[in-house]
Amino acid sequence: MSFSSENQNETGNNSSTENNSVRILAIESSCDDTSASVCIDGRIASNYVANQKVHEQYGGVVPELASRAHMQNIVPVVDVALKQAGISLQEIDAIAFTQSPGLIGSLLVGAQFAKSLALALSKPLIAVHHMQAHVLANLIEENRPSFPFLCLTVSGGHTQIVLARSPLELEVIGETIDDAAGEAFDKSAKLLGLPYPGGPLVDKNAQLGNPLAFKFAEPQIPELNFSFSGLKTSVLYFLQAKQKEDEKFIENNLNDLCASVQHTIIQILLKKLKKAVAQTGVKNVCIAGGVSANSGLRNALQEAGKKYGWKTFIPPFQYCTDNAGMIAITAYYKYKAGKFSELDVSPTARAEWN
Repeated sequence: MSFSSENQNETGNNSSTENNSVRILAIESSCDDTSASVCIDGRIASNYVANQKVHEQYGGVVPELASRAHMQNIVPVVDVALKQAGISLQEIDAIAFTQSPGLIGSLLVGAQFAKSLALALSKPLIAVHHMQAHVLANLIEENRPSFPFLCLTVSGGHTQIVLARSPLELEVIGETIDDAAGEAFDKSAKLLGLPYPGGPLVDKNAQLGNPLAFKFAEPQIPELNFSFSGLKTSVLYFLQAKQKEDEKFIENNLNDLCASVQHTIIQILLKKLKKAVAQTGVKNVCIAGGVSANSGLRNALQEAGKKYGWKTFIPPFQYCTDNAGMIAITAYYKYKAGKFSELDVSPTARAEWN
């Protein structure tokens, strides 16, 4: 499977790929973070993110509240990004936005805003695939991988191994058949009584615990695919059994539980990544996505690189979670390739592959 790469006619004018200076305004609104970024000649000049705290009291993202917050945040967020980059709207050469995947209401806010700007300014429009952007976040900093490279992309909704042959030639060679790694972190955190978002708290507590204290199930899935539903069930049944013996079991073993859950998830991920390197022969290895901010995973990848002779690349924290900088760098490569979108392009909740 590979990422769909549209070859649509450009919208508006001032879209010549021969222009020596390329200035792109990018908007990311796929879930609960509103972000805007300016990319100038492949360099991220600004990357501003407005987080939504309203969801914490509900233990997860509420789509309707997310959409409303995006509508409130998007104008000031874009304004800040432009000011930080020291550029005006009139100097922008193209408008980019996240088309898919994500919450449809959230995507619609960003898409309609981007299309309105493109129409009003007579600038070309560039629709970006969110997961492709996570992979290309590894190209933002100067210490970037050379092609081809493998990227383990792990987030709340996706877990994939992607073979990148060029910025616009990406192939998914392995993915989860059910739950994502990020969901396994968050659901385990909930079972442990940790507040939302639980993934970062598991990471924080894990640093104080013993990763080998408890053993949980590691599903045996063929090829390079993943499964995390069995792990969640294993954690649930284990905790239920232990709490029958000691009602304060979680409280008394929280750090060790977090460390053991995190260790299990990381081992599942790295075993498949090691297998992907063996199958492809590609030893340039990256991680991406929100879970790539996890300190345990970052350290484990670096250790694996030393052990197996891989060249490992890890994006800075600001480019791991959802952000417009990754949308901007992806749009930059699409701009240079002349891949623009029509104004009737529609956001979609699910990623499209062909």
